[in-house]
Amino acid sequence: MSKSLNRPIRVLVAKVGLDGHDRGAKIIATSLRDAGMEVIYTGLRQTPEMVVNTALQEDVDAIGVSILSGAHMTVFPKIIQIMKEKGLDNVLITGGGIIPDSDMKTLNESGIGQLFPPGTNTKDIISYITDWVTEHRNF
Repeated sequence: MSKSLNRPIRVLVAKVGLDGHDRGAKIIATSLRDAGMEVIYTGLRQTPEMVVNTALQEDVDAIGVSILSGAHMTVFPKIIQIMKEKGLDNVLITGGGIIPDSDMKTLNESGIGQLFPPGTNTKDIISYITDWVTEHRNF
């Protein structure tokens, strides 16, 4: 990493829809915080609109969506559509959960960042977010 920020990375961790399983999201949020990032956790049952509005209000560098409900092919495209409508072109949208590899590939091709399956080492997630933010949001 040749560049570094002069401030903490700000990450929004979100749970969208009716998915009530938030243990993984809380583990990720804690890991990111322990790595020195500022973390905003939305809590459960957020809409894509609520997530993007919170990202705007909190001036985040990245949005991480945890999804275990199987609605990833609806949720991620809706979030990215709203992000584009609101001009959030320089904010990372990433996430994880139970997402088949073929769906991950489709989502990545649509502009979603790397997606992480259950069991991913949190250091890999921290490195990915840190590298992306220092490359794209060093201003």
